[in-house]
Amino acid sequence: MMIRLAGLLALCAGPVGAETLRVMSFNVWGGGANEGKGIEETVAAIKAAGADVVGLQETRLESDPCTAEHCPAVGESVAPALAQALGWHVVDQTGDNVALWANAVISRYPIGAQSPNGLGVPLDVNGRTVWLFNVHLDDEPYQPYQLLGIEYGPAPFITTEAEALKFATETRGPALDLLEAEMAVAEGAAAVFVTGDFNEPSVHDWTPEAVAAGHHPVAVKWPTTGRLVAAGFVDAYRAVHADPVAKPAYTWTPSYDEAATDDHPDRIDFVLAKGDGLRVRDAAIVGEDGPRSDIVVMPWPSDHRAVVAEVEF
Repeated sequence: MMIRLAGLLALCAGPVGAETLRVMSFNVWGGGANEGKGIEETVAAIKAAGADVVGLQETRLESDPCTAEHCPAVGESVAPALAQALGWHVVDQTGDNVALWANAVISRYPIGAQSPNGLGVPLDVNGRTVWLFNVHLDDEPYQPYQLLGIEYGPAPFITTEAEALKFATETRGPALDLLEAEMAVAEGAAAVFVTGDFNEPSVHDWTPEAVAAGHHPVAVKWPTTGRLVAAGFVDAYRAVHADPVAKPAYTWTPSYDEAATDDHPDRIDFVLAKGDGLRVRDAAIVGEDGPRSDIVVMPWPSDHRAVVAEVEF
């Protein structure tokens, strides 16, 4: 197994009394089980990232068949086994709602009782309460495919930003409504984090400059991350790597040729952070040996790359 760290920022000492937390979002694709593997490669990726807490998505298997319109999670969650291998705490997010699909949180710090609909959990970080909300949002209809004429479910093809915003808001708006309602329980927390597979690009990424560079077909200010940014959250990766042309940071997908015409590389996995005096000290994409990964782990076990952010609060 090969692990290589590349391009991480030099870290400066923070103010006296500040806490530092490394938060990871990782769609584990069944923890390797979708390819008949054990959890060992997934555990290695979490260790290589140096994470303290991980929002996991797809902790269970995809159904067979799995289609754009119907793909329920099946089998047992791998989250308890991952937590046991790391010596960590675990909570499986078993709520049945529009913001979850086989989610879990694992943490080296103690985890408290879940929020009413299971989207978030409090962590006791050396006596300070931090909340982490972990989501997995709907991928159908998927607007990048709609804009690029890639068939995926029954959704029509579209050509404009206005159409993309309409479909994105209809597809993921109800989940964001639920998330925003859930976050009321985090009032007064030292910091609040949102991790997840959003199945939608960042508001910071489909810029006119990225379109001119040939990365995307049209400029779009994507609404889901946009709502959270408007609410005071920071897209942690873009806080450190601001230029989406220089650092596209694609998390979807390491298993595909970026030049393929029946898919589209994109950044759809996020760590977002909010808190008084909060500062993002570092952020990295974790993935296979290649140009899109800042932290390299081989073999790589998932069909998503992960993202990890080091935050001081």
